[in-house]
Amino acid sequence: MKTLVITGGTDGMGRELARTYVARGDTVVIVGRDAEKAKTVPGAVFVPADLSLISENRRVVERINADFPAVDALVLCARYFRATRHETAEGIESVFALDYLSRFLLSHGLTAPKTVVNVSGPGVPGGRIHWDDLMLTRGYDGMAAQFQAGRANDLLGVAYAARHATDGRRYVLIHPGSVSTGVRGEFDAATAAHVARLKKYGKPVAEGVKPIVARIDAPPTAPLSAFVLHEPADLDDPSFDPTAAERLYDLSLKLLG
Repeated sequence: MKTLVITGGTDGMGRELARTYVARGDTVVIVGRDAEKAKTVPGAVFVPADLSLISENRRVVERINADFPAVDALVLCARYFRATRHETAEGIESVFALDYLSRFLLSHGLTAPKTVVNVSGPGVPGGRIHWDDLMLTRGYDGMAAQFQAGRANDLLGVAYAARHATDGRRYVLIHPGSVSTGVRGEFDAATAAHVARLKKYGKPVAEGVKPIVARIDAPPTAPLSAFVLHEPADLDDPSFDPTAAERLYDLSLKLLG
């Protein structure tokens, strides 16, 4: 039997993953905001939280470490698209807060997850870190925010693996492909049209989670790996630059106080 923690576990692929492992008899903890949606995953343990807030992530880490100290897989699915810039109550740009900082806090904060599966977009060419403006205060663009979070997660995997290369923990970055799922967010017209096409032509959610299930069930042996669907990605790509990973790690600690 496994113990899994799944963020974004009340919607889309996160919910499908939660249902899959509950049906197997595993212990599944889902983290999300909506208690009513959590009821659609009977048998799961629901931890309510707004993961865009640093304080809420720290509370979730404390709760899970106390109640579920032996986690087999932490699966990071929560995200929210914003066409216009928004700051959290803690003064952090919200896409960076939810799509990256939450994943940073949970990855490094849980006691000893055997495998972290970060559902993101490893190696996306358009991704870059805006080192002089991480909070995107100048000329915000929703896709730029998403691409920055994607690159930040690549670097998170690198920094995490560097710290746990000898203790058996594994960090897996994975892009599941185009999936017909409920992309959450506030969209402009162009992005809304793209989301509509995704829902119409993307793979069914039950099919879309299969690459993720495969990595949970049979984690790679390397401390860090990345996949697009079932195919390994090249970790020699600049997306996984160790120097940039350490720079972002240090900046993240400063942001988190």
